[in-house]
Order: sequence, then structure tokens, then C-alpha cells
Amino acid sequence: MTNILIVDDEEVERDGLEMILKKNFTDIVIQQAKNGRLAIEIASDFQPDLVFMDIQMPGMTGIEVIEKMKSYYPRMKFILVTAYATFDYAKEAMRLGVVDYLVKPSRIKEIVETVEKVLNQIKGEQQRVEAMKQQENTLQIAMSLFETDVVTQLLFDHVHEVHLEKLLEMLDIQATEEKFVISLIVPDGFEATYSKVRGKLNQTGSGLVGALYGRQLPIIVFRKQDQSFRSQAIMLAKEILSLNTAGEATGWFVGIGTVYNSLSQIRQSYQESLIATRDTSIPRKFQFYEELPALVSGIDEETTKQSEQQYFDHIRNGEWDEIFQRIAHIIDRLEQEGTMVKQTQQRVMELFWIATRILSEMGVESDVPLYSFKSTDYRQLRAEARHLLDRMRESYEKHLASMEVDTIQQMKQYIIDHAHEDISLEAVGREVGLSPIYISKIFKEQLGINYINFLTECRIEKAKRLMRDPLKSLKEITFEVGYHDPNYFSKVFKKICHSSPKEYRKKLLSKVE
Repeated sequence: MTNILIVDDEEVERDGLEMILKKNFTDIVIQQAKNGRLAIEIASDFQPDLVFMDIQMPGMTGIEVIEKMKSYYPRMKFILVTAYATFDYAKEAMRLGVVDYLVKPSRIKEIVETVEKVLNQIKGEQQRVEAMKQQENTLQIAMSLFETDVVTQLLFDHVHEVHLEKLLEMLDIQATEEKFVISLIVPDGFEATYSKVRGKLNQTGSGLVGALYGRQLPIIVFRKQDQSFRSQAIMLAKEILSLNTAGEATGWFVGIGTVYNSLSQIRQSYQESLIATRDTSIPRKFQFYEELPALVSGIDEETTKQSEQQYFDHIRNGEWDEIFQRIAHIIDRLEQEGTMVKQTQQRVMELFWIATRILSEMGVESDVPLYSFKSTDYRQLRAEARHLLDRMRESYEKHLASMEVDTIQQMKQYIIDHAHEDISLEAVGREVGLSPIYISKIFKEQLGINYINFLTECRIEKAKRLMRDPLKSLKEITFEVGYHDPNYFSKVFKKICHSSPKEYRKKLLSKVE
């Protein structure tokens, strides 16, 4: 529907023009104004796409009205209606961007042809605007998927610098040397609030949001140079928790890992942030890892961190005998130290709590009721721990058994077939029934390559094949293989092929000739 406003101090002129327009055009809505000031008032609500503007009117002239309305609505189109076809008017009209003019009295044919031309122009611009909006939405979705995949790969594997640099550039995030991870623990049904958390992080310009794994959401944060680590982390935690409009009963909690300089240590900060969520009952609803006693004590801080790392790895690798030995060792040591059973029980419960978090990452839903601990002595505690661990092991093995033998090949083929689309680890996970993190783990262990690099290789190989067609432009190839930015495509291509797309294609086509 196109809105048209007719501005003229002569009612007969307005009515005559409206009759001609309604007789020759459909899908139009017309309003009239008898002077310039009224036209400006009507335009604020009516938002006309096209305005017929008489030049000579009492009060404001047509030129003055156009100048005023153009300042408010730069996309609005104007057809000047005048009985004086002078050079001065034409010159001023051109300066204001008037698309055409009609000299009174005008023939019906001339009016219709002029309006047809302008309406086609308006339609073309509207289509271009819609196309740009669609492209922006598509890019936004692609960036969102890319962001969650990069976070997953950073936490559980490695991301090539070219991918990370581009992501930070697109999201306008100021990367710094120091980084830490926070884990947001949320209740079921959190999906509706996920976009709010992402929006809050985008506003800060300092964080990357991962995918939601079970009830936990990892966020990588770049430390700001003008703030201390603690003040930045506390402020961010409070801002995120403020999004929980349902109140404390919904179970939101933020665990905060340690700051590290290297990307290779991001995984350590993530695991620390998970450990920091082991007691969600504290009133402030956020906790720093550095404030907690060690989950699995060692001789010193370094061996403690190594011990915690081994515990995480044992769970992810399904090494249940080692897990039980570790828990049994802690029970034995605390008993020897004379620790009360209830305190030891709390420590064991924390170990199980972390185990359920890690299994949740992998898509293993454990129904182990941690509240079932009712031990009154150490013998009971050992038996109860063994029983709960066996149940957790059953859930893990049941999950593995549900995987088909050809799952890896199925994942590879799905990525090859859909590489040109905005696919993500979650999309692959839905296809094969596995969690994004577990897919990342399988890729690294079974194929020796991470998911993002495999997806990139698929796209680059397709680009090489398309380059054999001299009629396809490099820009067309960029979009056809799944990229939204030719510059980014060029960077990735050069990193893998050691030459730019232009250079590669030139050599390729010269060999064909």
C-alpha cells in the first residue's frame, strides 16, 4: 500500500487530482492538506510515500514545506505542482531532491506517466530496503551461530585466530590479553531469556556467549583495562542476574573463573567457573572460584589445579574406576583427618554436582538424586557414593549405546551437504542426537580436526570447484559457499590455500587454457 498526500490550497485541484489517481492506480491511500503547516502535521501520522506539493500557497511556500519535511523524512518523494515552470523553481526543486514536477494544468496521461515512474521508484527502493533488512537478519543469525560455535571450540578445543579475529571485529568487541569465564546456571525454560542475556553481553562489548548446555550457559569475558577483575566480574554478574525478573526462586546463579592471559587456559577458567557453582544457596547468587576451598585438594595450588583438571577429564572420558578411586581417596583422607561425616558428605556431594554438570555438557541427562545422601557414618557414605556413581555410569553408558556406529560419518556427511548454510554445532547435534560439546570432542579425537576447521575446509573446497567457472564472480562464490563477507572469505581462503582467491583463480584458469 502506498500513501499519497496532496497539498494544494485549491480544493478543486486536490479533488481533481485525487479522482485521477484513484481511477488509474490501486493499492493507494490518499489524504489532502490545504496548506503547508497542515501538511506537516498530517505527515507525522500519515507518513506519506509520495507528496504532490503546490508551490504557491498562503503562508509557507511549497519549497519551504518540502525543505522542512525532507529534514524529518529523507526518503519521502515529492512531485512539484506549479503554474510557473521557471528555472529558479526547477533549480531549487533539484537541490531538495524533488523527483519530478507537473505544470498546471496537466493532462491526465502526463499525470499518470509521472506517477507510474515515481511509484516504480518507490517500490524499487522498498524492495532494496527489505533485501537489506533480510541480509542484516541473516548476517545476525549467522553471527549468533558462529559466536556460540567459537565459544564451544575455545572452551573445549582450539579456534584458528582468523575466525576469532573476525568474530570480535563483527561483534565490535574489544579483545584484551586477559580473559575469564563465567558460568550462568539457570532453570528449565530459560530459553526465552537467552536472547536477553546475549543482548546484555553485546551492550557491554566485552563478552562472547556460548550455547546453552542443559542448565548452564558459558560466557567468555575480556577483562577491561580500566576496571579491576573483581569489580568487572561483580558488575557483570549483577547485570545478568537482574534479568531474572521471576525472582530468586528460579535458581539463577553465576560462577566466576580465574583470569588468564592465554587462550589455551580458557578451558581452565571455564572449569573453575563450574566449580564455583557448586553451592548455589548463598544469598548473593554469584561466587568466585578463588574464594572456595579446593574441590579436590592437592599439595599446593598447582597440583590442586592439575587434580581438578584430571577429575574433569576422567568424567568426560567415562573413566569411572578412576573417578571412584579419586572419591574414595578423598573420603579416606578426610576420615583420617577426623572430619565430621556431614562435612565429608558435603564435599562428596559437590564432586557429584560437578560430574552432573559435565555430563550435561555431553548431553547425558543424569537422574541421580544428590539429596539422597543420608549417611550417618563413613561406611554408609562409601556405599552411598558407590551406588550413586553406578547410577551415573549407567546413564553415561546408556547414552553411548544410543549412538549409532556410523554417527561420525553421518555428521561429516551432514556438514558436507549443508556447509553452504548457516549451520552450527547445535544443528549437527539435532541431526545426530548429540550435544554440541560432545560433537566437538568426537571431531577432535576421531578426526584430528575441530568442527569449525572441518566446516571451513568443506566451504573452501567447494569454492575451488566453483572457481573453475569463469562466469561466476568471486562475490557470488563467497555467498554460494556460505560466507556473508567477501573480505572474511578472502582472509580464510588465503590462510588455508596460501594465496588469495583472485591469485588462485588466475592460476587455475591459466592451467585450463
